[in-house]
Amino acid sequence: MRQIVIIGSGPAGYTAAIYAARAELEPLVIASSVEAGGELMNTTEVENFPGFPEGVMGPELMLKLQQQAEKFGTEVVLDDVTSVDLTGDVKTVTLGSGEVVEATTVIIATGSAYRRLGLADEDRLSGHGVSWCATCDGFFFRQKNIAVVGGGDSAMEEATFLTRFANKVTVIHRGDALRASKIMQDRAFSNDKIDFVWNSAVDGIDGDSSVTGVTLRSTVDGSRSHLDVDGLFVAIGNEPRVHLFHGQVELTDAGTIKVDGRSSRTNVPGVFAAGDVIDPTYRQAITAAASGTVAALDAEHYLAALAQGQTAGAGLASTH
Repeated sequence: MRQIVIIGSGPAGYTAAIYAARAELEPLVIASSVEAGGELMNTTEVENFPGFPEGVMGPELMLKLQQQAEKFGTEVVLDDVTSVDLTGDVKTVTLGSGEVVEATTVIIATGSAYRRLGLADEDRLSGHGVSWCATCDGFFFRQKNIAVVGGGDSAMEEATFLTRFANKVTVIHRGDALRASKIMQDRAFSNDKIDFVWNSAVDGIDGDSSVTGVTLRSTVDGSRSHLDVDGLFVAIGNEPRVHLFHGQVELTDAGTIKVDGRSSRTNVPGVFAAGDVIDPTYRQAITAAASGTVAALDAEHYLAALAQGQTAGAGLASTH
């Protein structure tokens, strides 16, 4: 039986693994078969992670974190979790391979998923002009006209990156002012290839075999218009990946996993959570990494208390 199983392999998961492995707890990281490394695998240059004054590519950063975790004895499995049972003293985690892993503690670091528009043709045209990842698909839109939906930092990053390939990038935003940080706004506003359509929502995606345009609805008067584009990139936020844990751990009103104050303790003893899955506000690589540190330390203290025959207060009511 494992002492610690970590579900997720973003900055939170790998940082938790580094700390747990250095404490000789031999953590197992279940990294996913297709999304190992988390969202940073789809990010270009990361300029704000401490220690990289020249910036670092997202995939390179995640590889370094994985290598550091493995250096200290972490085992990384490229498989998906299909179900969990977090009740009782022994937690079970079932993998896609059918293997069932038992553990004394579980750290949930599953991050978040791209939020969708909820349109009928969104999935149909996924991979045929509809995308949620500029770094994945931008290359395919050389000398094309592209639309980006959103008004936050991720939307501005996507739009700015896509200007490397596109003739023109049109940012579609529901309001009349962006939510993005000032530096990201300034970059977008100063880029000659980026236009803005304000007070508009995407009401439909046009095209039979590939995207040919989008139907826009005014958020002011409800009027509709058409915009010819060859691609649509959706950057409207993320949803915490909590579907495996519904009914087992307490959630917040924002849909994230609820933890006790600044700790990583959930309402279930022996179950901890870290990263974007508990953070609807900041959602930065560095805050996720710090959160992973907290989770590893909390899990280590819980295990130490168990070893000493003490009551390990790991629930939300705990104050120590």
